[in-house]
Amino acid sequence: MSDIVRCGLIQCSNPLNDESRPVSEIQKAMLDKHLPLIDQAGQEGVQILCLQEIFNGPYFCPSQDKRWYDAAEQIPGPTTSLMSEYAKKYEMAMVVPLYEETIRGVYYNTAAVLDADGAYLGKYRKQHIPQTSGFWEKFFFKPGNGGYPVFETRYAKVGVYICYDRHFPEGARCLGLNGAEIVFNPSATVAGLSQYLWKLEQPAHSVANGYYMGCINRVGEEAPWNIGKFYGTSYFVNPRGKILAEASEDKDELVIADLDLDVINEVRKVWQFYRDRRPEAYDELVEY
Repeated sequence: MSDIVRCGLIQCSNPLNDESRPVSEIQKAMLDKHLPLIDQAGQEGVQILCLQEIFNGPYFCPSQDKRWYDAAEQIPGPTTSLMSEYAKKYEMAMVVPLYEETIRGVYYNTAAVLDADGAYLGKYRKQHIPQTSGFWEKFFFKPGNGGYPVFETRYAKVGVYICYDRHFPEGARCLGLNGAEIVFNPSATVAGLSQYLWKLEQPAHSVANGYYMGCINRVGEEAPWNIGKFYGTSYFVNPRGKILAEASEDKDELVIADLDLDVINEVRKVWQFYRDRRPEAYDELVEY
């Protein structure tokens, strides 16, 4: 396992931006827009690539329109099969966020993880589901039920935390305790109330848990909901809280960083948070 891992994030806008189109047409347009960027990642030697939240569709949660249930699919399924071909072609592990249907009428906000040989390693289901103005996610998703798994890819141990999850330190700590070296947070977040937290919370998770994070956001605005501008600025942050690479606010973009896993050891030898934590003193965390 190499100590230096080249990782990539793709942020992308909706090319159609017309939600009156058939769901399948919008999904195809989003997929087609991502494929050249996925090729670019492979050609530039990216070893682990993460896509944005529900990458092959718009962020439809400002609505409560049941037509978007048609965007859900099985995992593994057709999209993971296609992404598996790209993973194998470029020997590139991938985090692939999708809208998942398990049985009829049961849906999750999920990310599949593929290894560098295209093998399906498993999935993470978003645990924390917001229900507030413009973000009616409980209409579309059940809370995740699979814990906080860590996936041993060819290049590093990878965890996933999705969008609203990032506001909760408990799951971020669970990922660290489960051995994550890199945690990816695919998101869809707009300018406004939480924008100042975008570069506060995730560097804090990296410092508190001694791992890297890759943080992905969309770009552009999406009609007809127009809840605000997805402000991009996808970035990588190291275990010291330093941002290593950052994308623009408004362009479709691949951002790449070389992550030195030895830094995790260096940081944890100084900040012994795992040694000094006191789980026996935290009963209040599960009592309220």
